[in-house]
Amino acid sequence: MSLLNSQYPVQLAHNAQVIKGRAIGDRQLAVLNAEGFEVAKGEISRWPGYAVTPLCELDRAADQLALGGIWYKDEAGRFGLGSFKALGGAYAVARLLKRELVARGVCAAVPSTEELLSGQYAEALKAIVVTCATDGNHGRSVAWGCQLFGCGCVIYIHATVSEGRRAAIAAYGAEVVRVPGNYDDAVRQAAADAAELGRFVVSDTSYPGYMEVPRDVMQGYTLMAQEAFEQLPEGVKPTHIFLQGGVGGLAAAVVAQAWLHYGAERPHCVVVEPDLAACLYESAKQGAPTVVEGDLDTLMAGLACGEVSLLAWEVLSEGASDFMTVTDQAAVDCMRLMANGALCSERPVVAGESAVAGLAGVILAAQQPSLREALGLDENSQVLLIGSEGATDPELYTELVGRSAEAVERGE
Repeated sequence: MSLLNSQYPVQLAHNAQVIKGRAIGDRQLAVLNAEGFEVAKGEISRWPGYAVTPLCELDRAADQLALGGIWYKDEAGRFGLGSFKALGGAYAVARLLKRELVARGVCAAVPSTEELLSGQYAEALKAIVVTCATDGNHGRSVAWGCQLFGCGCVIYIHATVSEGRRAAIAAYGAEVVRVPGNYDDAVRQAAADAAELGRFVVSDTSYPGYMEVPRDVMQGYTLMAQEAFEQLPEGVKPTHIFLQGGVGGLAAAVVAQAWLHYGAERPHCVVVEPDLAACLYESAKQGAPTVVEGDLDTLMAGLACGEVSLLAWEVLSEGASDFMTVTDQAAVDCMRLMANGALCSERPVVAGESAVAGLAGVILAAQQPSLREALGLDENSQVLLIGSEGATDPELYTELVGRSAEAVERGE
């Protein structure tokens, strides 16, 4: 019996530009590097509530798919925000505030995190307003970071972002502005208003003339990847990493950190996207960043992006081996499989709709002989997945899974 319906459509594009058997290159190191990782680790690990998130073994899934192992990095509990995004947006906020305090002459040297949190710069921080566009999770992280450090915050959401996600952002004290159109329209509106009103954009996507802050966002994500590599059992090295797409920031951060950690023997990295919002897949086919038009109306809201982050592409264009698309229904089925304990004997897992794109990709690929062969999946494969969110929209999660996240966690 298949875990997922093998008739679900899957698209696979091999990356003709991928470089294998070589240490990470200067092009990638200009984006993400070991020095940046150490700075991010030193910063984030000092924040109140920092803890390493769990790495779960999906042993039942591995057995049924005839793979050596599947490992799921569960980000649902990260800083109480429900997703890995807590590592990126809030880190970039902290870095920006430190730079701006120096630029304004408030302090002569870059202040420490402890000094930011102490309240001694409270008045100066209140005069700084940070903004961004979001599908939900990044905006929540930015709003949380702004609340933590004491600056102003305005978050832009697009037409199809749920009310639950809007309320979750507003709960951290941010002003939330809904604009017509899709995610990329919200990005443009946030940038335009910031330029007019003197706000500071903390975006998770980069574009010409805007690179420093998105680099900080991605560098924050590398801490999650390194945690996962160090949590794997002794002697287990991932042969494959299946990663969610979106604008590419998460995927690029994990690929870069894997390249730094494992060197020339880095794992085979596969980027997986919704078929309704597949800008990275199309970019791989074209060999260059490619825009996907339309409303991008996928259930995987955190991945509903039509334009590639240029910094992310600097890493993925040579670091990711393959790009896949999966359907919304495959993602919903994966959410239910995780909640029902069908994939992990240790416990049921609460996985949000954007958390399971990589899981859907590996299941569908492992079930189909042609894809299994194309991706080199076999009984020795050790697959790492990033479970990027929990039930970040509780009402939608309950609707899709059939019971609440709390009920799943109780084993009901």
